[in-house]
Amino acid sequence: MIYTVTFNPALDYVVRLSDLVPGDVNRTDSEDIQLGGKGINVSCVLGQLGFESVALGFVAGFTGDAVETGLARRGVTTDFIHLPGGLTRINVKIKASAETEINGRGPDIPADALRQLFKKLDALGAGDVLVLAGSIPASLPSDIYQRILEQLAPKGVLCAVDATGQLLVKVLPYRPFLVKPNNHELGEIFGRTLSTDDEIADCARLLQQKGARNVLVSMAGDGALLLDETGGVHRLEAFRGKVKNSVGAGDSMVAGFVAGWLEKGDYDWALRLGSACGSATAFSDTLATRAEIDALLRR
Repeated sequence: MIYTVTFNPALDYVVRLSDLVPGDVNRTDSEDIQLGGKGINVSCVLGQLGFESVALGFVAGFTGDAVETGLARRGVTTDFIHLPGGLTRINVKIKASAETEINGRGPDIPADALRQLFKKLDALGAGDVLVLAGSIPASLPSDIYQRILEQLAPKGVLCAVDATGQLLVKVLPYRPFLVKPNNHELGEIFGRTLSTDDEIADCARLLQQKGARNVLVSMAGDGALLLDETGGVHRLEAFRGKVKNSVGAGDSMVAGFVAGWLEKGDYDWALRLGSACGSATAFSDTLATRAEIDALLRR
């Protein structure tokens, strides 16, 4: 089974208008409420690809109820821990002449709730896949990803981690199956600005030397580069289309890569499916659908 963890899920209130004028009354051209959170995005795209997953994490209040209801409508199984206080976040995504985001803080996660999560994770075993994605709330310890992989690595769980900075670096000794920085995040880890494929591959190889099995580097309009655990370097140019939405594109790529690997055990196919999923989301107003992904693959 595939499991995803979203420490700070959200309802994303997405508004579109021609221009945003600070200090004035602005009226939207259109608006939408979407489910938010990187692990949740992964679960939703996995469902489009025909792969079941269980979404883990924390929810609170009526907004948390709305997240659970929305995922159930999408056919995603959830096993969230319900917090006694606070509200699951509402994030405001303003799409005007420029994109502006106002992200909520989210509820505090007490120690008892965290212990409940670790108890759920303890049930995972060999052959299961766990996706850890995104930042963590301020109420959690900064080494939370490291602690999870320390618990699961001896059990043969395939762990995919999409995180930045030290949150990513600290999990490398536990041999994660996949890490997915973008090219800018990869450069920041090593204090470098990466301009060429060779430079990106060199830094990806350094992550492998620190323990990562597969390093998938997304590069937005420049495509993606994968350094697989056998040392093979795979390079794919970006699918072409009009970018409408950057939110969830990286999560969609992770979902597609995991699904592609589980489907065929082939890294070329995993990279291609992951890239198609990421691009299909970027070209859409919401997360990619199966039809949109298949249309890109046919091209």
